[in-house]
Amino acid sequence: MVLRRLSLALGLALALGAGTALSADKPYSEGTVWTMSLIKVKPGMFDVYMRDLLPIRKKLDEEAKKEGLVLSTHILSGQASGNDDFDFVILEEFKNWAAFDGLTAKYDTLMDKLGQTEEKQTQAMEKRVEVRSIIGMKTFQEIVPK
Repeated sequence: MVLRRLSLALGLALALGAGTALSADKPYSEGTVWTMSLIKVKPGMFDVYMRDLLPIRKKLDEEAKKEGLVLSTHILSGQASGNDDFDFVILEEFKNWAAFDGLTAKYDTLMDKLGQTEEKQTQAMEKRVEVRSIIGMKTFQEIVPK
């Protein structure tokens, strides 16, 4: 029985060591995690959308950075490649995958702090439906070459 446990422990140690050795051979390391919100703004509605979105978004991003919830945020506008393509992107950079643990509750607290009740948020989302469509969301991890 003791010999069997010793063999199992040795096998486990070798397997863990091999995994570490294999990861050390990779030509990259894992970097930060990014979310991308892909949005299609309706024709002629860009400035209407910006006036609605940016004031609260700026405050929220500043507070989230202060709280350490997010490392950086970026907003990009560009040309859609077709009628069903996005032309507006919101990027958010997080330290790692663990940063998503409990994130919804933390953002809810920030929104309350900024005076954005659930009712106000719902009204804003209903209003935004008139000027934009959310095409999708993606989450990626940055790969940093060694």
